[in-house]
Amino acid sequence: MTDGELTVDQLAARVGMTVRNVRAYAARGLLPPPRLVGRTGYYGPDHVARLSLVRELLGQGYTLAAVQKVITRQEGADGGSSLALHRALMAPWQTEQPQETDLATLAARTGTDDHEAVQAVAEALAAMGVVELLPEGGLRVLDPALLEAGVRGVRLGIPAAALIEAQQRVVELVEEAAETYVAMFRSTVWQDFLDAGTPEEGWPAIQAVVEGLQPVAAQALLASFRSAMAAAVAAAVDDVTGQQPPA
Repeated sequence: MTDGELTVDQLAARVGMTVRNVRAYAARGLLPPPRLVGRTGYYGPDHVARLSLVRELLGQGYTLAAVQKVITRQEGADGGSSLALHRALMAPWQTEQPQETDLATLAARTGTDDHEAVQAVAEALAAMGVVELLPEGGLRVLDPALLEAGVRGVRLGIPAAALIEAQQRVVELVEEAAETYVAMFRSTVWQDFLDAGTPEEGWPAIQAVVEGLQPVAAQALLASFRSAMAAAVAAAVDDVTGQQPPA
């Protein structure tokens, strides 16, 4: 072990994560391999910087899949400028600031005293990037609004496992919708900006489009969801009533 190197426990403590989270991020390719001496891995300043970046991006509302894409781009030749641009354009899309809580509070909010079940739910949420597991039962909530929605669903009587499974599917659909809007932006406004040679005076207009696109996309998605939800509920009601025996 050389000066400046850390064991996985020391690395986790340095960046304010659990060892479990560090290993999980490494398994997803978000952290370069350590220097191995026998069976012990040693981590350096680059690993600290990488994990700090992961935490920053998760705190801005990125999913783990999105973090992986950003880091992959960062490792390319234009990584520094690409990441700087990414941060600038993401500013209007950032979610709430992360909040800290614990398993006991989460259990109380969902109205359950089954702490093993709450632990399992927390681990599932951590895998989705909604929370980050902290020592001694602590939780860092990376997406407070999404967690609150889940808590409300549990209070309605929907099993937490079912909500998580549904949310995982919803995340896939929402990411596809987001990619659709981004592709539209890139093929129109952004491409015109590139064709013009990315003039310095054009950046405010680009930022304005990005900021304005959020409410436009959100309104369109909500309107489409309401229509689709109404149709789905109506179809489900028809199926149920159609299966009932006549009085």
